[in-house]
Amino acid sequence: MRHEVVTSRVEQGNQGVAALRRVLGRRDLVLLFVVAVFNLNVLPSIAANGGVTIWLWIISFALFFWPQGVAVIELAHRFPGEGGVYLWAKEVFGNWHGFLSGWCYWTNNMMYVPTVMLYFVGVSVFVFGPRFQSLADNKVFALSVSLTLLTVLVVLNIVGLRVGKWINNIGGLGTGIAAVSLIGLGIFVAMRFGKAVTATDFQIPADPRFVLNSFGIICYALVGLELASVMGDEIDNPQRTLPGAVAWGGVLTGFLYIGATLTLLMAVSKDKISVLQGIMQAVSAMGERVGFGWIVVPFAFLLSLSIAGIGSAWLGGSARIPFVAGLDSYMPSWLGRVHPKYATPYAALIVHAIVSLVLVVLNFVLAGSTVQESFQRLLSLSVVLQLVPFVYMFCALLWIAFREPFVKGHYSRATLILAGLSGCVATVAAIAAVFFPAQQIKSLLSYEIWMFGGTFCFIGMAAFFFFVYGRRRSARGGAATAPVL
Repeated sequence: MRHEVVTSRVEQGNQGVAALRRVLGRRDLVLLFVVAVFNLNVLPSIAANGGVTIWLWIISFALFFWPQGVAVIELAHRFPGEGGVYLWAKEVFGNWHGFLSGWCYWTNNMMYVPTVMLYFVGVSVFVFGPRFQSLADNKVFALSVSLTLLTVLVVLNIVGLRVGKWINNIGGLGTGIAAVSLIGLGIFVAMRFGKAVTATDFQIPADPRFVLNSFGIICYALVGLELASVMGDEIDNPQRTLPGAVAWGGVLTGFLYIGATLTLLMAVSKDKISVLQGIMQAVSAMGERVGFGWIVVPFAFLLSLSIAGIGSAWLGGSARIPFVAGLDSYMPSWLGRVHPKYATPYAALIVHAIVSLVLVVLNFVLAGSTVQESFQRLLSLSVVLQLVPFVYMFCALLWIAFREPFVKGHYSRATLILAGLSGCVATVAAIAAVFFPAQQIKSLLSYEIWMFGGTFCFIGMAAFFFFVYGRRRSARGGAATAPVL
């Protein structure tokens, strides 16, 4: 199989490429799923649409999140190895589809990681007290902190997951503690002062356009179970470790998402939720109401750890995509280089970090007064790119289920068909939903130009690298082998 060829290339120690080390256990994966899937910074933009989003959460868990877990376990069982969504689409549908799947997964994270860096800046200033909170609007300060954090995360991931995984683990613990603290504080405030949410908030609004956008963002928020399989060659005994980790990670993130959303709705009016710093504003407001103003600083510290873990998880995980693409010669072959000492894909990590840094700088240069609108545009385009690989992933389940003769893997044919159909429907619906503007969008025309133009632009770039760059290398005899370091 093709993945065996890729794995053998990675393990060609006699050619100077060190083997990737299997250092991720079940606990590491559960915490990785929590920190990668549960994302507090998208909650305000979802909760701002009111209690009806709770029904969207439930629908998304049933039609998208459960099928995602089935797909990750089944496909990782059938096609083990480094690459995840890239490898699976390539094995089932061919090289072009595999590359497009991996490309969309990677380029989405090139936009997502900068937003994580900036979100870290906005939250971390709360640690130093009210006098320093204005620094979040200082572009020099924000850029300096973003660059520092990005550099630290890259260095730790280059040193290796044996070290870098602890940032993910600490981030996972920080996420869990921060979420539980938020939920506990919200329940206390609601019990003492009453709920800000009413039964009418759970009804479908007369104009459902904004709610449609939320469905796409919710599905986007639930991705992440596939991240471990992107690092498949670095999991200790993946066939045994992955299923249990996916189950525990899914249960924990489901509880945290619904609980945190209900907390925001119970404690803060949806009209007062900011899509950027809504979590910290909510905690600050709730803390002052009950005389717990001191809670803001430790909560901000925990949330900062969580954000750093999110950045590390997605930076390290998604960088494996250009690493494998470099091995396959669809992108420059030096992206497939592995560090001779630490056995990590350092070239791909550095390139990812540089592109993310450029996007951070562009954000400062191009951002105007409508910061929330810019954030929402970037988030919506990220949703489209992120969900494209999941269309392939669920279609792969259907391809396996309907292929004759059917060979049972981890799940039965009926389970694969049910998960594949529901996952495909939910994913396509989520992609279509984000083309409906959120309430922060002021210009419908410019939004649609951004969405359609950005989508076709990234797909066009993928086609260039695959059909033009890749074929030119093949014509020059550039065999798909990793270069000697």
